[in-house]
Amino acid sequence: MNPLERLQIFHRVAELSSFTQAALSLSLPKASASSAVQQLESQLGARLLHRTTRRVQLTQDGQAFYERSKDVLADMEELQAMFAQQPGAMGLSGRVRVDMSSSIARDLVIPRLPELLQAHPLLSLEISSTERRVDLVREGFDCVLRVGSVVDTSLIARPLGLMRMLNCASPAYLARHGVPASLADLTDPRQDHRLVHFVNTLGAKPGGFDYLDERGQPRSLALPGAITVNNADAYQAACLAGLGLIQVPVLGERDALLRNALRSGTLVAVLPKLTAPPMPINLLYANRRNLSRRVRVVMDWLAAVIAEAQLATND
Repeated sequence: MNPLERLQIFHRVAELSSFTQAALSLSLPKASASSAVQQLESQLGARLLHRTTRRVQLTQDGQAFYERSKDVLADMEELQAMFAQQPGAMGLSGRVRVDMSSSIARDLVIPRLPELLQAHPLLSLEISSTERRVDLVREGFDCVLRVGSVVDTSLIARPLGLMRMLNCASPAYLARHGVPASLADLTDPRQDHRLVHFVNTLGAKPGGFDYLDERGQPRSLALPGAITVNNADAYQAACLAGLGLIQVPVLGERDALLRNALRSGTLVAVLPKLTAPPMPINLLYANRRNLSRRVRVVMDWLAAVIAEAQLATND
């Protein structure tokens, strides 16, 4: 096993926190993965991983080595790609790991993937679709698509635009509580309006009903809610079940569940003049010296998919 292969195995073990999972993903025996990391540690004279019966974790030296060696792998992959792109070659190859919300994955990205993979059949994508804020560096993501404000200032943000917001409710909910026409209606105890609360992490304090005032300044109105969710599909399902109002970004014509629900009348848009501020959408990636060509190509493709969705929304 050559040094580059040992380095690739170490990276996969570090990203998955498991020798077993890393070996499976690389189609190697577990013993080979363990031996490769041991040889790397012997070569460096440093312990890179803490090993217990339950988990594998980077040491302080391991974390530093992992960060610095990312560029080495990226450079080697770029160098190999230079010679792979000969006449008759089949485009990009290798793995790209991306995180995004479940709704963006379902409605925008995955339906368009065949065109990307047809152009690059040797490319391998790992798509995580979760609403939680993943640790891009520690969990080994090449980039993440994030809707909302950027919290981690250590990451590079590539702005992709703004997504307008809609207020929605189910007909059953509106029959019980009335159709709100103003902020006063939302706080009228006789109507008893409530929200479906959304948080990235259960246990976090939920927000209120967000809107722009007459001067265009963002405001938030505290409203009660009987249910709190941390998933976009559950958020919309709770609204369909009549459990409260929701405020959702519009992803364009490909936002199948929301568009179909509005067209069929199972969801109704309300308070069109009191919508939340548009939500920014960004591609985030680590502040590395360079990105491999396959990551840049995938990021450019994702940016184009989002741009097309925004054009459809504006139409």
